Amino acid sequence: MQTVNPYVIITDATADLPADMAAELGVTVIPMEFQLSDQTYEHFADAHVISIPDVYNRLRNGELASTSQINTFTYTQYFEPFFQEGKDILYIAFSSGLSGTQQAAVIAANDLLEKYPERKFSCVDSLCASMGEGLLVYTAAKKKENGLSFDELNQWLLDNRLHLCHWFTVDDLNHLKRGGRISGATAAIGSILNIKPVMHVDDEGHLIAVSKVRGRKKSLLSLVEHMEQTYSPDQNDIIFIGHGDSLEDAEFVRDLVQEKFGISNILISYIGPVIGAHSGPGTIALFFFGSQR
Repeated sequence: MQTVNPYVIITDATADLPADMAAELGVTVIPMEFQLSDQTYEHFADAHVISIPDVYNRLRNGELASTSQINTFTYTQYFEPFFQEGKDILYIAFSSGLSGTQQAAVIAANDLLEKYPERKFSCVDSLCASMGEGLLVYTAAKKKENGLSFDELNQWLLDNRLHLCHWFTVDDLNHLKRGGRISGATAAIGSILNIKPVMHVDDEGHLIAVSKVRGRKKSLLSLVEHMEQTYSPDQNDIIFIGHGDSLEDAEFVRDLVQEKFGISNILISYIGPVIGAHSGPGTIALFFFGSQR
């Protein structure tokens, strides 16, 4: 009879999973660094270093933010104790289309596997971001609880990651401008005309602008309209909605989703500062499993 080795699921702070949910699922979340006005902070799932509302307030006041990738030393610190305990690691990484973080994870793990050759490691490129990555991790952890083996869950992730749909809009175009996502001219004209972009994450894990609408309410309605086009009822037992310190708008989208789809299990939570540094205050994002992205 084949021995099934115990394994753990690890992800990074860009997944924006609430700390209590991650703990309940037994998921380890590796913190990520961001810079705010030249000071560096570590963002943990419980945001104990600096609160997420504080970060958004400082962004509203004009402070500039940037982010850093997780380095190999940090990965080694988090991975090695599990290998020492005889556990294999399934790491679900932030989209390679948005960051090179997963490359550092693979380098760290390969070095450790020379020391622990009996262990198994897989780095799954989620091709997801924020709570889209979080919903993929949440669903994977639930499947692990239901008995999926390391190899089975690894394959499920590869087969299903492109069914994780991300639809979001931002309130202030200047944050996308600073991150190089749009030009200064586009940001200036869009702000004058009250243009709100509707965006998603494509099959390569890149951030893509899909359409532009005039006005905040129309942009929020558009998120749910896109959900209607691909939503798969049998794949969703929970829907995630993320917000950049804009709870009232997140609740507006939640109410629309409940009305149109009859879904009661909806998690609303913050988009953390690592993603929020680029999308800015007022970002609203809707995540669910669909027939395609």
